[in-house]
Amino acid sequence: MRTFAKGNQRPSVLFELVYGRVLQLKFFNTTMNILLLGSGGREHALAWKMLQSSKTTKLFVAPGNAGTAAIATNVPLDILDFNAVKNLALQEKIDMVVVGPEDPLVAGIHDFFLNDDLLKQIAVIGPQKAAAQLEGSKEFAKQFLIRHQIPTAAYQSFNASTIEKGYQFLETLKPPYVLKADGLAAGKGVVILNDLNEAKTELKRMLVDAKFGAASTKVVIEEFLAGIELSCFVLTDGKHYKILPTAKDYKRIGEGDTGLNTGGMGAISPVPFATPEFLSKIEERIVKPTINGLLKDQLPYKGFIFIGLIKSGSDPKVIEYNVRMGDPETEVVLPRLKNDLVAVFQAIANQTLNEINIEIDDRAAATVMMVSGGYPEDYEKGKEITGLELVTDSIPFHAAAILKDGKVVTSGGRVLAMTSYGNTYDEAIKKSYQNIEKLHFDKMYYRKDIGFDL
Repeated sequence: MRTFAKGNQRPSVLFELVYGRVLQLKFFNTTMNILLLGSGGREHALAWKMLQSSKTTKLFVAPGNAGTAAIATNVPLDILDFNAVKNLALQEKIDMVVVGPEDPLVAGIHDFFLNDDLLKQIAVIGPQKAAAQLEGSKEFAKQFLIRHQIPTAAYQSFNASTIEKGYQFLETLKPPYVLKADGLAAGKGVVILNDLNEAKTELKRMLVDAKFGAASTKVVIEEFLAGIELSCFVLTDGKHYKILPTAKDYKRIGEGDTGLNTGGMGAISPVPFATPEFLSKIEERIVKPTINGLLKDQLPYKGFIFIGLIKSGSDPKVIEYNVRMGDPETEVVLPRLKNDLVAVFQAIANQTLNEINIEIDDRAAATVMMVSGGYPEDYEKGKEITGLELVTDSIPFHAAAILKDGKVVTSGGRVLAMTSYGNTYDEAIKKSYQNIEKLHFDKMYYRKDIGFDL
């Protein structure tokens, strides 16, 4: 495996490496120092894409993972410690900050930069705190949807003092019953149950027993929407928008979409059932009202909007908003984007996104997530990952994988996302599975049915 100088400093000539295999050689013009916040598969994919840009001089990733360590400079810091982020930005003369996960956005990192005289000239890709509440609070998002007449499920919200009313509301609904923790719960705050008594018990666990901590001090209960899910990704500079390729991810741990919800077990793009007619409905009924709603409500937004949708009959309805790219959807959407991503980010910062023409690779992309045994419940860390040097014709995006004593080891639940291109999504999925068979870590698990429902 190729190693860089002490401290992960990259040489002036960047080799895109996936553990010993040279993918591409590029000379970069000296233009921009970029700081990417995050440590997951999404961030590895963002780093991989941004390093293809001639506008990137140096890329720092905080805290990063084993994948980003091979292509950029990892910096071990707490991304919720905004003063630490500030010191790094000033020390490395950062020109742009790209925020990967939702936590710093909901905590107000964009506002922190804007309110600091030493930082306010640095472009930040991600919404300000007020707009980040679209993900930070399920109730806020539902109120936004209803206020701007964007199609979504009927709902009510409850806290511990109104739990009896929550029980009564559940009794008015037909199963399945959908309960959502109002705050951030790492993608695990949604519970769907078929039995009314189980739903009432779960509501008590969330509100009274604090199953999700502070995230479930308030719970949104909404009607269940039958249909098939997909994700729509939008870029906005606060005035204009561009729509990225659709994707579909698979949240359940078990095959056939069974078992507990996870952060995502795989994804495909494009979505076969998203016809031009259906995509037009999404833009007219959901994307445009969302952008107009942000403007009307004076919610400052520069970055990605992830709109979780369901195709209910022939119509799209909104399940949720996220204020960043999804994971593992990023690992199939960004590989299909032919544009220079840094140039797109510059247009967002300058509010000239309307001047960009988004170009999409016609090929399909598919990713399959390898997770630690026991995930999303208890699992062990520190398991050595072997076989990465054997991967061919696929991209192994690292998520919960770190370097330790010269070895790549697991550091969390979702470990690696194997992404492949194909003329069809079936072909792409097949390539990913072929390369997964070359990898090993103790108790490695992955779903073998990604794309089964398409």
